[in-house]
Amino acid sequence: MKIPTWCPGCGDYMILAAIRKSLQELKIPSKDVLIVSGIGCGSKMPHYVKAYGFEGIHGRALPVATGAKLANNKLHIIVVAGDGDAYGIGGNHFLHSCRRNINLTYITQDNSVYGLTRGQTSPTSPQGMKTNSTPFGALEQPVNPLTLAITQGATFVSQGASYNLKLADTIKQAIKHKGFSLVNVLQLCPSFNKHNDIQWFNKNTKQIKTQKNKYKAIEIAESSKLPLGVLYQIKRKTYDEQEPQISKTPLVKQSLKVNINKMLNDFI
Repeated sequence: MKIPTWCPGCGDYMILAAIRKSLQELKIPSKDVLIVSGIGCGSKMPHYVKAYGFEGIHGRALPVATGAKLANNKLHIIVVAGDGDAYGIGGNHFLHSCRRNINLTYITQDNSVYGLTRGQTSPTSPQGMKTNSTPFGALEQPVNPLTLAITQGATFVSQGASYNLKLADTIKQAIKHKGFSLVNVLQLCPSFNKHNDIQWFNKNTKQIKTQKNKYKAIEIAESSKLPLGVLYQIKRKTYDEQEPQISKTPLVKQSLKVNINKMLNDFI
C-alpha cells in the first residue's frame, strides 16, 4: 500500500480510515474484497487498501464493478467515486445500478466541487455557489443523491460525513446489506470549498432514523437539514442472485469447456 498525498484536512483521509475500519471489524479477508474507483481526488483509494483494486476511467466505475460482480458474485465490492464522477458523467450508470439492485457498496465523496481539477461546480453544488467555473454563482438546482437513489430502486440509502466518527458504522452496515448500497459522504474540501466547513455542517445536518416507506424517506431527504445515517433500507432480490448462470457457482469457478456445436447447428 502507498501513503496518501491528499491536501491537509481533506475528508478522504477519514473515508479511507472508515473503509479500513469497516473491513477489519467485519473480518472480511483481503482476497474477498475488490475496491473499484473512477477518476478524482479520492479515486486513488484502491492504492491505499489491502485488497484487490481497479482504477477505471471517469464516470465508469459502476460498469466495471457490475462486470466484476457478475464474474465473481462472492466478492465484496466497494466502489468509490467523487460527486462529479458519480452524479455527473457517471449519472446514467448510477440510475441503472440502483434499479438493477446490484449487490455492491457505492461510497460517494460529495464535496460539491470538482476538487482534482481545482474547484469547478459539480452536480451537487448548491444554487448560487461561486466556484472557478461559476464566478457569479451556480445557476442549476443541485442533484439530491438520496432522493435519486430511492426513486430509482436502491435498497440501502445512507449519508455520512467525513468528519463524523459514525461514518465507519454506516459503511459497515452498507457492506453487510444485500443489494445496492449508497453511502453519500458529505466531505470537507478545505482547498476549494471553504463555505461548507465543519461549523456549516453542524448547523445544517441532523441524525435520522431508518425508514422503510420510500415517500417518508424522500420527505426527509428533501428537508432543509441534511440527514445523517441510514435513511432508507428494504429487502429486494439482487440482480446477481437472479442470474441463473451464477446462482450456484461463481462464473470464475465454472469450466470454460463449453460445447457450442448444438447452438451453431441451430443456425445452419
